[in-house]
Amino acid sequence: MKIHGRVQGVGYRAWVAETAGVIGLDGWVCNCLDGTVEAVFSGAAVDVSDMLARCRHGPPAACVSDVVILAEGEPVNNGFRVLPSW
Repeated sequence: MKIHGRVQGVGYRAWVAETAGVIGLDGWVCNCLDGTVEAVFSGAAVDVSDMLARCRHGPPAACVSDVVILAEGEPVNNGFRVLPSW
């Protein structure tokens, strides 16, 4: 998924990693050069849906304007990681 809006420099990636860990999801999150944040979540469908809903709001300093769901990909490794920007 791609998250648009004021999502860089506001702790969005750290918030995603913490929230995904609490929910018990695997995956990753990173900043993109275009100012968006990209994330992949893997886990029970109900938990992924919960995380997607939370991402539409993000942490207090964020201002999410759009969330674009991308096509499903291959399974991810166990755990949740914050990747370097790309």
